[in-house]
Amino acid sequence: MRLLVLGGSDFAGRAVVEAAVGRGWEVTVLNRGRRPPVPGVRSLRGDRTTPGGLDALAAHDGVWDAVVDTWSAAPRQVGEAARLLRDRAGRYVYVSSCSVYAWAPPAGYTEAAALVEGAAPDAEQTDYARDKLGGELAATAAFGPERALLVRSGLILGPHENIGRLPWWLLRIARGGPVLAPGPRDLPLQYVDVRDLAGWILGAVERELSGPYNLMSPQGHATMGTLLQACVRAAGPDAELRWTDPEAVLAAGIAPWTELPVWTPPGSEEHDALHSADVSRAVAAGLRCRPVTETVDDTWSWLRDVGGPPPRRPDRPPVGLDPAAEKRALGL
Repeated sequence: MRLLVLGGSDFAGRAVVEAAVGRGWEVTVLNRGRRPPVPGVRSLRGDRTTPGGLDALAAHDGVWDAVVDTWSAAPRQVGEAARLLRDRAGRYVYVSSCSVYAWAPPAGYTEAAALVEGAAPDAEQTDYARDKLGGELAATAAFGPERALLVRSGLILGPHENIGRLPWWLLRIARGGPVLAPGPRDLPLQYVDVRDLAGWILGAVERELSGPYNLMSPQGHATMGTLLQACVRAAGPDAELRWTDPEAVLAAGIAPWTELPVWTPPGSEEHDALHSADVSRAVAAGLRCRPVTETVDDTWSWLRDVGGPPPRRPDRPPVGLDPAAEKRALGL
């Protein structure tokens, strides 16, 4: 198989490239060259945010079975790439987001749920949800619904994570001592290991799938308890998880999801939207999710290899709880 990845050096794109190379595929990447490429790929240089940013791709004579695009800024730039490639690639895989659903989607929402309003395929950058839906519209406009695969990912975790959610928990627990653990410990979570996301995408390309798929683990694949216990086993045997009722966490003025990454209160709109999607379509199409312990262990190994603060996307706000706020909430 011949694969073109737009990006391909960071987190999800990198995982797709590594998985494709591992399968023996012929892989080409187009990016700005700010990071070393994955060994075994053909690299083209281009910056989609600048005039002529696709010139290297236009001049290249390659044809591909599929293109994978993880872009999350202006939909117009997805459209430009898709129009350039529609006669040179069999399929356009756009890694989108479950944020494209109108807020707040009900628990158990499927791919048929209502979408945000105001998205356009040729729009400039607006906000994350409309940009992602605009990217879907741009890919579909160029390739048609029969050749556009829309991967509506949820929370993505694993090695090379560039948002910092699981890295924050691991580094906090590695410091030891009492750790604010937001309950309940059996709170069901949904996420996808970035390598399982990549593997599913490649399998979908082989099966020539199209259309939208909610892409994350089945609800309850992990819980808040199994996630944090795995972090303790991997990184912080001296840490003490102090499970705290959701009401007490919120009363302390602590923000779910951002200050306490991954966690959202049970029964909230946020939890229904982020941890309660129907993923039966993706599971029927081959999605398999590795144990939470493997995701945590491998992320911790990567963090130790980095040897310092992990790389973080500059266009996303920092996550994590201030130590002083944690101590106040624990009464220390």
